This record gives sequence, C-alpha cells and structure tokens, in this order.
Amino acid sequence: MSDKPKRRFWQILLNTVFMLLLVTPFVLATDAPAPLWDGNESVADYAKRVNLPPTKTLDLGNGMKLELVLIPAGKFLMGTRGPMSVDEDGFQKKIVTGQALLAASAGFLLVMLAFVVIRAIQHKRRPQLSLGLLLLVTVAAGGCVLSGLHWRHSVQTLEKANAEYAQVMAIYYAAHPDEKSLHPAHLVTLTQPFYMGKYAVTQEQYQAVTGIPPSCFIGKTSPSTFLNKDNPVDTVSWEDAQVFCKTLSRQMNQAVRLPTEAEWEYACRAGTKTTYHSGDSEADLARVAWYGANSKGTTHPVGQKEANNFGLYDMHGNVWQWCQNWYGEYGKSEAENPQGPAQGDLRMLRGGAWNYNCQCCRSATRMDYHPVIKGTDYIGFRVVLVPASRTP
Repeated sequence: MSDKPKRRFWQILLNTVFMLLLVTPFVLATDAPAPLWDGNESVADYAKRVNLPPTKTLDLGNGMKLELVLIPAGKFLMGTRGPMSVDEDGFQKKIVTGQALLAASAGFLLVMLAFVVIRAIQHKRRPQLSLGLLLLVTVAAGGCVLSGLHWRHSVQTLEKANAEYAQVMAIYYAAHPDEKSLHPAHLVTLTQPFYMGKYAVTQEQYQAVTGIPPSCFIGKTSPSTFLNKDNPVDTVSWEDAQVFCKTLSRQMNQAVRLPTEAEWEYACRAGTKTTYHSGDSEADLARVAWYGANSKGTTHPVGQKEANNFGLYDMHGNVWQWCQNWYGEYGKSEAENPQGPAQGDLRMLRGGAWNYNCQCCRSATRMDYHPVIKGTDYIGFRVVLVPASRTP
C-alpha cells in the first residue's frame, strides 16, 4: 500500500473513532436511568436537575398548539392497595399503659394530699406544703395530666385507624375484580422522564392533524365550523389514536405515542395515594372531573377543572383515555417500565368519562375496549412524547 492510501485509511479510522467518542455520551445519557423524583420537589426543580425543559409545545399550524408537561421519572404503587389491618393489640397496650400511669399518678397524688391533711389535723393547723411536698404534688398532678392525655390520644388514634381501615376496605371491595386478581397493587418504577399532553386531545387539534372531525359532541354550525372545538375529541378508536400519533410524529419529526397504562396512572396520581389525585371523597372528584353527577350529559372544554400536581387536567372524567398496551395481567411483583401483555384482543382505557359514576373515575380503574370500534361518544386520548436525549 502506498503512503497516500495509508494516510487516508488512518484518517478515516481516526475520524470514525472521534465520532464514536462524541456520540457515546449522548447514547449512554439516553439509555441510563434518570434520577427519580423524590415526591417533594416541584416539576420545575426536577426539570433543572435533569436538564430538560419543564414544558414542550408542538405547533400544529394556524396558531394552534399542543401543550405537554414534563412527567418526572419515579416510583409508585400501581393499582388498588389492599387494606392493612389495624394493630388492635398495639393500640390496646398504649391505652392500658395510659390508664395504668393515670391510676398510679392519681394514687400518688391522693396519698400526698392525704398526708398533708392528716398532718394538719394532728398539729391542729391549716394544711401547709413544704417545698419538697409541693414538688411531689406537682409531679403527681403533671403525671395525671400527661397519662390522661396519652390515654385519650391512644383511643382517638385507634378510632381514626379503624375509620381509615373501613374506608380503604370499602374502596377495595368496590374495586373491579381484575384490580385485585389480574392487576393487584405493586410497585412500579419508570426510569425515564417523559412529556404528556397537558389536556386530552381536543376536537380542533384532532381535525388539524388528521383532517377528520369524528366527535359526536361536535356542535356544528356549518360543515366547516363547530362549537365544541375545545372539548376533548370523542368517538375515536384505538386505531384512530394511532393514526393521529403517527401523523403528528411525521409532522413534528418527534416520536409521539399513547401512554402505557403505567405511565398514565403514575401521571394521574402525581405523587398521591388517594382514590383520586384530589382526595378520597366524591366532593374531591367533583373539583377535578366532569362525570355522571355533574356533566349534564355532555363533554366539556378541557382545562376547566383543577389540575393535578404535575399540571395535568381532566385525568379523571370527561372522556376515557386510550393507553398504548393490551388489556391483561401485569403481574404481582415489582416492575420496571412495564409495557403490558405482548398480545391480546382488547386495549386499555383509563380515567372514566362524562357518563360514568365516581367509582369508574378512580386513579386505579381499568376498562378494556376493542381497538377498532369507535361508536362511543365517551372515548378520547392524550399523547406522550419521550425526550430524545438528556444531559447526565
């Protein structure tokens, strides 16, 4: 080989090595697990920690935007947690201890007071307390007060624990059977942050991307205009949602998809462990959702209710939301980035809808539906975008 081809060979080899060294950190940064959210810091602070913007906006054209918020990587208990029995024996020991201390303190106090009175009678004078006796009486009186408070606090704590147990038990027994058999509560870790639509995809956004207005609640005033453009799109099949995601991915040159079931529930809960991300009562649900009791028989514009801790609106109610994976068993053990069953006949829906009761709008409620049927006016979706890379 002559000198010129040799120099060119070594030049190509060095350039290749240089490019590999340049690209490798980014590949490792993408594949390596991200720092997990601690449940206390704000999303904005977490975004700074992982060097990602807290929000993203996709331009759909004609001034129309699709807003997404960062969902941090984290760990959570997925599903409906089973009731943990109250430690009656432990509480009873505390109660008995308080009673015993109260009895001992009261007895000691009575003995001290009796001693003072008897001595006063013997000396035919008014009862008097020396400094030492005064100190002993004070200690005994303080013991009565503290032991009485301990007794009362133990009784109140036991009553509260029993009430909470009854509440959790009612939720657990009211849950759909597959939440307890096919989908028991288990720890799930999502190792990478992702972006999720701040709102469910609206009718206007869906038509802008696909050119098709499929919704039942479209409220048309003419063939080209409709009143409910800010209502979530409805009457879409899982396959319709896939078409939207693929079309938008091509337009944005970014991977847009439906959330997995685990991603959806994690994003919905936003660090909470309650029945809804807003609390346990139906009044808590009413603050954040349009459902059977307050929807008045229709969907409503997105973003009118309160958001959750991640800044997501309408995670409960308004329309059921398609998830990426098949319906089926997830398993009972701890999981990392679960994708659901490898195959199946039905796809997953989450969140409840305008015509469903409060029980169906819980964070853990699951519903299955055929992926090609779209004859329902209560099914929509929201999208997820995964960051291409992040700086370690």
